[in-house]
Amino acid sequence: MKKKIFLAVFSVMFCVSAAFAQAPYKHSIGATVGSMQAFSYKTFVTDHFAIQVDLGTKITHTDGENIRGINIWDLELNPNFMYEGNFVAGLYGFAGGGVSLGYSWDAWMPHYHYYSHNWDLGKFGINAILGLEYKLNIPLTLQLDFRPGYGMLFGEEYWGRANVWNYFDWSLNAGVRYTF
Repeated sequence: MKKKIFLAVFSVMFCVSAAFAQAPYKHSIGATVGSMQAFSYKTFVTDHFAIQVDLGTKITHTDGENIRGINIWDLELNPNFMYEGNFVAGLYGFAGGGVSLGYSWDAWMPHYHYYSHNWDLGKFGINAILGLEYKLNIPLTLQLDFRPGYGMLFGEEYWGRANVWNYFDWSLNAGVRYTF
């Protein structure tokens, strides 16, 4: 009996919130600048849930347990799934998470060898995404986000031994997108 009452109350609350909630737009495409320079696409799959995909480059200064003080240039794909809610007219806040997949190179690792070496490394990471988005009265949206995360670089060292380096991966970005 309690289960039926809970399901009935939950169904009514879901229907009422769905009737009044509406996504600010369906799709948007644009660019992100800041720690990551990327092409950006965002779509709403429901009124509050969105998927944002960024494809671009960034330079990361690593500060991990086994890889410190190295600048790494990444080409990465960063899809994120997020919940977005309305604060006031036109201003939305969002939170979610995603992964980063990519390729990294030109990492100079002097403490591993006596000379410099250009490394080619694969990248995998997980990240959170937190931010604000403002939908203008024209078909344009502005976004500011912070993406803290955990990154892993993997590759092969000279002696044939596979290596994985982990580090704190983050980015602070501003974006502008055309909505449709």
